[in-house]
Amino acid sequence: MAKRRFGLVRKLPSGRFQASFINPAGVRQNAPDTFKTKTDANRWLTLVEADLSRGTWLDHRAAAEPLGNYMRAVLRDSPKIGVRWRETCERNMRLHLAPLVDMPLRAVTATQVREWHAAALRGKGGRTSISQSYRFLRMVMNVAVRENVIAKNPCQIPGAGVVQASERPVASPAQVVELVEAITPRYRTAVLIAAWCGLRRGEIAGLRVTDVDLTEHTITVRKNRVEPLHNRGKAHDKDPKTEAGKRTIAVPPHVIPILRLHLDEFAGKERLFISRDGSPLRGNTLYQAFVRARKKVGLDHLSFHDLRHTGQTLAAQTGATMADLMKRLGHSSMAAARRYLHAVDGRDKEIAKALSALAAHGDAARLPRTVSTKAG
Repeated sequence: MAKRRFGLVRKLPSGRFQASFINPAGVRQNAPDTFKTKTDANRWLTLVEADLSRGTWLDHRAAAEPLGNYMRAVLRDSPKIGVRWRETCERNMRLHLAPLVDMPLRAVTATQVREWHAAALRGKGGRTSISQSYRFLRMVMNVAVRENVIAKNPCQIPGAGVVQASERPVASPAQVVELVEAITPRYRTAVLIAAWCGLRRGEIAGLRVTDVDLTEHTITVRKNRVEPLHNRGKAHDKDPKTEAGKRTIAVPPHVIPILRLHLDEFAGKERLFISRDGSPLRGNTLYQAFVRARKKVGLDHLSFHDLRHTGQTLAAQTGATMADLMKRLGHSSMAAARRYLHAVDGRDKEIAKALSALAAHGDAARLPRTVSTKAG
C-alpha cells in the first residue's frame, strides 16, 4: 500500500490497484472501479481532490443507487414529512413513478424526466397525482444535489408541479344553518367551528375542552389530529406544521350558545369532540355525518373543507385584511409575513363580531338553541 498526501492506493491480489479516500462525511470511500496501473489510480485521486477543493465533488457511489431506494431513504429520514404526505409519496412511487424508480440516480436526466412526465399525463393518472409525483421527485433530487450525489436537478419542467385548483364553493350563512340543522346534533358545533372559525377537520378533532375559553369567547388550536391511511399506524395528535398553525381564534358571538351546549351535552372529560363510545372523534366519522347532512339539504357539491374556505371568504367580506386572515386561519408564508406584519390582535374580536352580524343578516340566528337528546 502506498501512502499519499491525499487518499490511499493499494495493490489487490488480482494485480489491479484500488484507490480510496476519506469523503466529506468522514467515511473511507473506494473508487467505483479498480485501475490497471498505480498511475491511473493516483490520477483518479488527484481529480477527486481537485473536485473536493472546488466544491464540485460528487458521490458516485451513492449516485449508483436505484432512485427508488434513495426516495425511500429521504422519506424515512426527513422529520418534517407528515404521515399523510409520506403515504401519498409511497403510493405515487408505485402508481406513477414506477418507470424511474429502478434507474440509477445518476442516470435520471432532464430528458428522461420530461418523457416520463409527458407519458404520465397521457396515462390514466389524474393531474393532481401526477403533479404530486413530480413535486416529490423534484424534492428528492434537490436533496441529492445538496448531498453531492448529482450536480444538477433534472426536474426542469416549468409549472409541472403546479395544479390550478378549481374555485372552491362558498356556502351562504343560510346554507350553514341548513347543514347545522341537518347534521347529527353532536356534530353541529364542528360545522359551526369550521364555517365561522376556519378550522381544519384535523384541528377540530384535536381540540381539548381546555382549548375553549367561554369567558374570552376564544378557541385555541394547539394540536392537529392525524389519522394514517390504510391502518398504517395509530391516530395521534401532533403539533401544527407551522407556528402560525398554533393560534387563538375569537369565536363569533352567535356560535357561543351552541358551543356552550356542546360542552354540556357532548364533550368528553378531556376532548371537545368524542365518538359515541367516548373515544377521540375520528375524522372519517365527522365526514360521513357531514355527507349525510349535505345530501339532506341538497348541497352535495360542498366538502367539509369548503366550510373553512367559507369562513375565510365571509371574514374577508367583513373587511378583514390579508394579515387578519393569515392569523385567523393559521396560514404561514414568508412573503406574506413580510408584507403584513402589522395585524393588530384586537382586530380578531372585531372580525368575530362582524361575522355574527353577517350571520344574523343571513338568517343564521335560526341556529338551534337546544339539543333534545344525547343519542344523536
